[in-house]
Amino acid sequence: MKYALIFQVAFLLFIAVGCNENKHELTVSSPAKINTVEFHLSENGQPFYLVSHNGNVVIDSSYISFDFKNQESLKENFKVVNTTASSFNETWEMPWGEQRKVINHYNELIVELEESIVPNRRLNLYFKAFDDGIGFCYEFLEQEGLDSLIIMEENTEFQLMGDHMAWWIPADWDIYEYLFNTTSISEINAFDHIDGPGLGHTTIRENAVNTPVTMRTSDGIHLSIHEAALLDYADMTLKVDTVNLCLTSQLVGSDRLGYKVKRALPFKTPWRSIQIADKATELIESKLIVNLNEPNQLGDISWFKPKKYMGIWWEMHIDKGSWDYGMTMDPESGKWIDTGKAHGRHSATTENAKRYIDFASENGIKGVLVEGWNTGWEKWIGFEDREGVFDFVTPYPDYDIEEVVRYAKEKGVEIIMHHETSSAPVTYEQQMDTAYQLMQSLGIHAVKSGYVGKIIPKGEFHHGQWMVNHYQKALEKAAKYEIAVNAHEPIKPTGLRRTFPNAISREGLRGQEFNAWSPDGGNPPEHISIVAFTRMLAGPIDFTPGVFEISIPTKENNQINTTLAQQLALYVVIYSPIQMACDLPENYENQPAFQFIRDEGVDWEQTQVLAGEVGDFVVIAREERETGSWFVGGVTDENARTVSINFDFLEVNKTYLATIYRDNDESHFKTNPTSIEIEKVEVVKSSTRELTMKEGGGFAISLIEEE
Repeated sequence: MKYALIFQVAFLLFIAVGCNENKHELTVSSPAKINTVEFHLSENGQPFYLVSHNGNVVIDSSYISFDFKNQESLKENFKVVNTTASSFNETWEMPWGEQRKVINHYNELIVELEESIVPNRRLNLYFKAFDDGIGFCYEFLEQEGLDSLIIMEENTEFQLMGDHMAWWIPADWDIYEYLFNTTSISEINAFDHIDGPGLGHTTIRENAVNTPVTMRTSDGIHLSIHEAALLDYADMTLKVDTVNLCLTSQLVGSDRLGYKVKRALPFKTPWRSIQIADKATELIESKLIVNLNEPNQLGDISWFKPKKYMGIWWEMHIDKGSWDYGMTMDPESGKWIDTGKAHGRHSATTENAKRYIDFASENGIKGVLVEGWNTGWEKWIGFEDREGVFDFVTPYPDYDIEEVVRYAKEKGVEIIMHHETSSAPVTYEQQMDTAYQLMQSLGIHAVKSGYVGKIIPKGEFHHGQWMVNHYQKALEKAAKYEIAVNAHEPIKPTGLRRTFPNAISREGLRGQEFNAWSPDGGNPPEHISIVAFTRMLAGPIDFTPGVFEISIPTKENNQINTTLAQQLALYVVIYSPIQMACDLPENYENQPAFQFIRDEGVDWEQTQVLAGEVGDFVVIAREERETGSWFVGGVTDENARTVSINFDFLEVNKTYLATIYRDNDESHFKTNPTSIEIEKVEVVKSSTRELTMKEGGGFAISLIEEE
């Protein structure tokens, strides 16, 4: 049930207005007075804002302006013509998520501005103050003689109060697949990462960072800057002034069209968000990003069920098979050529799919992904012109899609469709209805889409407005066919899963596959302990955990840089309503540790972050919906550490059987990664336990109530 309470109040309750018309000072504080936003106009009428946390300024005077095509910048000579203050409090339910109920409680201030000089353009600013952070956005109104705007740049400043420690990736217009850097703000240099290892292409234009970017102040306050409700607008990156310690919005552009954003009037921008926390763990618990989005527009989506899945995927990454049916390398030219006949390494065969289905069914795993099933893979590797390469309904000769789906249904397993667009969105849009109709006819309700390569047409980028609109079109079109979307090589998540809950998960980070082939040896042990406090704040991650053959025998220079216990912990630490058991079935057989993957939930009643520091470690507990079972996961970086687990999150007067999967004395991510200890103990609400995570290690606990 949804509970809402809205008050329109006299602005004197929330805001104070100065006497000088050009010196308006307006404030709005969060319900518990934790966070406060001040709005001001400078002497020349330029808008700026400040943010305080518990009375201390965390974002100093930060100015706002916009640059346009064919008209003057919108920057100064403003006056306040009206203000409106209100309070809002509701509790809404996630159809799936980290928790069932979400409190959405904020105070809002709307400031209506107008230029005091001709042409007297108007701009509204919306500020929302929550106890876990603040958000603000801009509204461009209809103007006489003007029906649209072409934005060349948005200049929203975030003036920092010090040289904070920051965890960041460069502002690449195409790729988020970077390792996170840990530096002070003054040491950020995005240009060091051009042509990064394992990346097919990069587009870095400025010394800027992508969002979310997380920071820690010298007195321990944590800030994370991001955006919410990114619709029909360009991705916001943050240009870094390493001297003045200021971050300024820089939108991803279009070289083809020559601008950043074009919109018909009136419209609102996405929300600019700042999560603020006294402890790092509170960042993960924050629901600021989803609360800045509109409510569910799709209604009932019970046709999508959160699930674990397996798939024909990892075997291609470790060179035990291939996506294509008949490709071979010409030894003379060094180019891939289509032989026109099967080479015998194609993974997506009917027989192989049934093998995965059998294993999934026997182990309570409800989904199977099949990549490489459809024709076209011979023609996209290394080809610049990828328009028309794929169709999304024609299988290879050795894959009978109807039989595979029939067999899966018989076994209680749902096939997850795969659409690799090869970054040719025009081709994909032309075939969306046909592709989704096929899925609907087969009773398939989820698709993993991919966008590998440079965007076609040339001059567009993965994170520009044109592609933002494409990703959204695919999402909304899929919803009409009752299809949920897990996008890879996507635009970053900005909380739209609340409005469009068929946006179930996405990649948008350096995932597990880099461990199989990246020339830098894969993801370092600290990777997840940073991801949990950065990328995961934006939304669900399809990281594809669960590698048991950690040494990767087929890849001499690569291995997984975690222990087996950490691979299990990832199922709890990294949130997604779909979680992949990514390894080959034969690597799970006769493995006692696989029981945790069988038992682990994917849809949560509540989440509690028990401990953690950015880049060091994190421990998270989640209660499964319906069953009341709890699961706990902990991961550490390259340093061993011992943590104390207090089980006071359990229900009183109940006894739980805890199965603990943990590193033992011999465990080490490099020298002995698969060494693991499994023990069973009874625990109650008052129980505590100390657990040691070895280098690159972790632990996973299932807590099942005893009858």
